[in-house]
Amino acid sequence: MRQVAQICLFTLFLSVIGVTTDTVFQPTKHERSLALAAPKTCRPAALSQLKRHKIAAGETLDSIARRYNLIPATLMGFNPVLQTGKAPVGEVIVIPPYNGIRVALAPGQTLRTVAKAYNIRPDVLFEINGCQPNPRVVFVPGVNWSPIAASSSAATGGTTVDRIVSGFPLPKALAKTEVLLGYGWKLQPTTGEVAFHSGIDLAAPVGTSVLASGNGTVAFASNQGVYGNLVVINHAQGLQTRYAQLGSIRVKVGQTVKQGQVLGTVGTSGTPSSRQSHLHFEVRSRSELGWVAENSETYLKKILAQ
Repeated sequence: MRQVAQICLFTLFLSVIGVTTDTVFQPTKHERSLALAAPKTCRPAALSQLKRHKIAAGETLDSIARRYNLIPATLMGFNPVLQTGKAPVGEVIVIPPYNGIRVALAPGQTLRTVAKAYNIRPDVLFEINGCQPNPRVVFVPGVNWSPIAASSSAATGGTTVDRIVSGFPLPKALAKTEVLLGYGWKLQPTTGEVAFHSGIDLAAPVGTSVLASGNGTVAFASNQGVYGNLVVINHAQGLQTRYAQLGSIRVKVGQTVKQGQVLGTVGTSGTPSSRQSHLHFEVRSRSELGWVAENSETYLKKILAQ
């Protein structure tokens, strides 16, 4: 019975992402392992877990975001009334369970095409949306809403991008440091629950210098909820890097930085995903609806191979 249930879930997953299960289709070993490793029962869809919040006097966009462990961009994407940056007293807004965006599927569009557009695994998108057979609207985790459309010259791979983000974010002595938690859906060491990890945790002693991975402009340099002390750098070609859980910050918003420049130091601020001190490092690319989390491990492997 267990095997039958797994096969049924696998068949449903394939049909939802837009793959037929007729006699011509032969799933790969990897696709079968993804489906058979899936939970026996799906969790409720993320969009079914929306909460409502009535804005009270004295509250701001930032304070509401911190209360729910979200970033302001997530709330702005779900609530147009907040897109001016102000929080109108008395307005009722919706609060999603995680950072991400809501995407309406166009006619003929499948979860597989949405997953490809946002660089997320189809099975992950399927599960976080409650294993729905024909969703019209889906939640995409790890994407930040932005009013800025993607530049037509934005790139997401290739040698040009490799040159833009080409420096290791820690001193050379730590180039082979341990990866405490990788990118993607992982078992969180601090909670014991499976959750999406948008970056990579690189083990490093508290006080270690954190270095810019490429030339760019500081877009954010302050405390940001679960990220703790966070520095965000915008690079050319629609790329962005993030350095979180810092102990100190040594740059300011609007400042131009060079690859290898010290941005701050390793710390334990915010809500770290790993118990050991580390740098939480992310690489993101700009899309039409926001900053999409890339697999930062891929970038770091290329950097270390140089």
